Amino acid sequence: MSGLARPISQSERISIIDSLRGIAILGILLMNIPVFGLSSATGDDPSVLKEIGTVDYYTWMAVNLFPEGTQRALFSMLFGAGILLFIGGKEKYLEGLWPADYFFRRQLWLMVFSIFDVFVLLWFGDILLDYACLGMLMFTFRRLPAKKLLIAAGVCFVLMIARDNRDFYLEKQSISVGERIAAIDTTKTKLTPRQEELLGNMTSFKENSTQEKKLKRHERSIRMTTGSYGDLYEYRTGFYLRNLSTYLYLGIWDVVFFMFLGMAFFKMGILTGQARTRTYWILCIIGLGIGLPLAYLRIHPMAVYHFNWFEYTKHVPFQLYELSRTFRSLGIFGLIMLLYKSGWFKWFFSLMRPVGQMAFTNYLAQSLLCGIFFYGVGFGMFGKLHRHEIYYVVGVVWLIQIIWSHLWLRYFTFGPLEWLWRSLTYWKRQPLRKASRTE
Repeated sequence: MSGLARPISQSERISIIDSLRGIAILGILLMNIPVFGLSSATGDDPSVLKEIGTVDYYTWMAVNLFPEGTQRALFSMLFGAGILLFIGGKEKYLEGLWPADYFFRRQLWLMVFSIFDVFVLLWFGDILLDYACLGMLMFTFRRLPAKKLLIAAGVCFVLMIARDNRDFYLEKQSISVGERIAAIDTTKTKLTPRQEELLGNMTSFKENSTQEKKLKRHERSIRMTTGSYGDLYEYRTGFYLRNLSTYLYLGIWDVVFFMFLGMAFFKMGILTGQARTRTYWILCIIGLGIGLPLAYLRIHPMAVYHFNWFEYTKHVPFQLYELSRTFRSLGIFGLIMLLYKSGWFKWFFSLMRPVGQMAFTNYLAQSLLCGIFFYGVGFGMFGKLHRHEIYYVVGVVWLIQIIWSHLWLRYFTFGPLEWLWRSLTYWKRQPLRKASRTE
């Protein structure tokens, strides 16, 4: 039975899914580029280098108001749908455990590619490990009807918001407790070891939010990233490993939420463009109508408190990031699908389709291209461009990937890394070059 296993054929591909992947993979770079090209201190803080009121500040604001986080959400939805496509294709003609065997082998190889992205290409914002691990969890829910998948997504949504604000509340509590302890007259009352610890936590939090500390982090980030390969490796892999458990903890509910949503939307025909146009209008209007104001309410206090996270945490009552991102993601998805349903933008979706067919290759290629341009082992442009200028790099990478994807798929069936991933998954070398028309 295992000999019957094969990748999805070109005739079985769903064009709009490929186009959406292409849009998402290019859009992700909009959010990743500050981490590639700017220091860790300045990536999401335009106050460090005094950008307020400049074109760099308005660039930061535009990205955070509209696309920030939405393309990652769309890609998670598509990954959820991809699980159904992969497993569904195998379960049609394979018996027993073979479909599961191929799926889990596929996911385990994805972990290996994640290790390559982090420890060779030195991209500490890699999301492949999340998809590899959480995709295996989602395997369990593949046969649920769309209604139950939506209920599961709703549960994850509530847990995502609760987790985000629980962490925020703990930080607020740390400030409140620390300030009460700081008000104690230590000439009359000796602090207990626990009180000293809590006071130290608050003081450290406050000091790390100062301009002086931010500048030190900014300078160290540039020094380590543009130095020797050893410095670069230790800095970026060390950062990844220190934050790995926290990142997986923070990311689990939003990744699983959007995977559930993608699986449900796929089964309902929403992700494949088969739903009524009215459905996409509802998603667009409600999503952007709620998401954009929430995004403004989230970032406005940052400016009010001069991007001082200590003061922001102390005074802002509620975290709106995940709430805003969810609505904006659905709104932008609805807008994209309205363009698709209109029929006026066939050229655009045709342009994106090859990029999406090679989404895996293009994702890792972004790590490679940006690493060559920004890291010290390449051209060393890290920290040398203004914020608005790093988006010129995005435009160049987009152009390269669009042209490269179209040219490659003119002669080959899969992208190079898609071919490798498939060959490893099936333990069999897959055909790569397209048969010539004369054969």
